Amino acid sequence: MKKLFFWILPLVVVACGFLANWSGAWWVKGHETLTETAAAILPADMPEFFRKAGKTLGHFSGDPDRWKNPGAKFLRAAEGANHYLDLEDLQGKDLPAHRYLAIDLMIALKKKPDRVGLLPYAIMENYEKLACAFYDHRKNPDEEHLRWKCIYVAGVLAHYTTDLSMPLHTTVNYDGIKEGKKYIQKGIHARIDAFPEKHGIKMEDLAKDLKMGEVAPAGVWDRVQEAIRESHRHVARCYELDKGGFMKEPNDVSRAFILERCRFGVQFTAQVWHAAWLLSKDLPPPY
Repeated sequence: MKKLFFWILPLVVVACGFLANWSGAWWVKGHETLTETAAAILPADMPEFFRKAGKTLGHFSGDPDRWKNPGAKFLRAAEGANHYLDLEDLQGKDLPAHRYLAIDLMIALKKKPDRVGLLPYAIMENYEKLACAFYDHRKNPDEEHLRWKCIYVAGVLAHYTTDLSMPLHTTVNYDGIKEGKKYIQKGIHARIDAFPEKHGIKMEDLAKDLKMGEVAPAGVWDRVQEAIRESHRHVARCYELDKGGFMKEPNDVSRAFILERCRFGVQFTAQVWHAAWLLSKDLPPPY
């Protein structure tokens, strides 16, 4: 099972050596910081209640890692693959249009879907859930429970969009590179996961001069695929900086690299939230 990307139980993961597949992606606090920053850069056409909900959105962004609780065996088994996608396992094939077509493709390629990962589908499914929640809010804007629904779904969505910004969530080499029977640079995943929290990446660093950049609803699926490929292009850089020891003991270069990845996650999250708001305006009635 695959190591996920933010900040849950980091000390337990490091001390006990859990399988790489099951750690967080950026520790939980890192998810919170990125998510809260995404709320801060939203444009004024987003609902005010939503733009002001940064801390609550941040808390909810940790839930997908909380769902990996070892006492929740059914949920843990279902949730794991939502946090990554090993692009190499697709053998150059395009991503299919939805989760079950993707599973069919992976099986045809003789790969196990829960090993390849389904991150882009977790993003798209929760993006559309958020659009449906915003649809309900638009119909009854004074209903507080509908506002809470929007905030909760958006927080969960933010976990996956910020997971995507971590390059090791896009590769089979998510926690070391196999050479013969051994893995070199084992533990790289935990070192990068820990970086934003351990080395002081803060909201002001993330938000400085960062523009959201609008994505139309019709372009979200293309944006998700583009974002995964973009993140994957940084895998080699992760290994290069880690080999020099700069993920454990940062220098200016490794800090700038992680900051750029985190800012990418902030921007991407805000774009997807905003696109869900735009989509909700034109959704047909559900029944």
